[in-house]
Amino acid sequence: MNRKLYITGVIVLLLALSTGCGQKPGTSSPVDNSAEGNVQGTTTTTDTTTAAGLAEGGNGTDAGTGEQVSTEQTVTKTIETYYTDDEMLELTKSSVEIKYTEEQEKYLAALQTLKGSADTDLFALWKNVEFHSAKLENGQLTIDITLPDEARLGAGGEVLALDALKQTMFQFDEVKSIELLVDGKQRDTLMGHEELEHPMTRN
Repeated sequence: MNRKLYITGVIVLLLALSTGCGQKPGTSSPVDNSAEGNVQGTTTTTDTTTAAGLAEGGNGTDAGTGEQVSTEQTVTKTIETYYTDDEMLELTKSSVEIKYTEEQEKYLAALQTLKGSADTDLFALWKNVEFHSAKLENGQLTIDITLPDEARLGAGGEVLALDALKQTMFQFDEVKSIELLVDGKQRDTLMGHEELEHPMTRN
């Protein structure tokens, strides 16, 4: 009897050990699958981030700083501008270069050339005038200026100044008329002598 119990106990023990060993591979399998899943997830996230960075860079954005990279180019154009001599008898044409990045900036750049000449023998009729803006809309160029007292000229100088302005700006074919404002308002006369048309048109 004792021998049978002993044999039965050994068999039960062996079965228990056999069952325990069989569970170890099954237990380790989910861990391995989980680890593999984590690696795959990390790889997917990295690829997505890299693609997004490349897409932003392709649109002119610096992926490192997030700042917009400017793709504008400076345009250089030679135009004719007008001055007079010391006696203010007639206008003298002069070729000058202007630079701008947008088409609308061209007009203000052209106006600024009226404020000074590299030729000391020529007098700039608009020297002391402040040009605030110049906007073209439907063929009309609206110019806003400030006219300080030192910018005022006599009757002859005023006529020449307006002619210099018109000839300089009407060289652009798209400019059909000029509306000249002083501090944002229409004035009957620019410097107190010559009647100011609203707007001034091509002759």
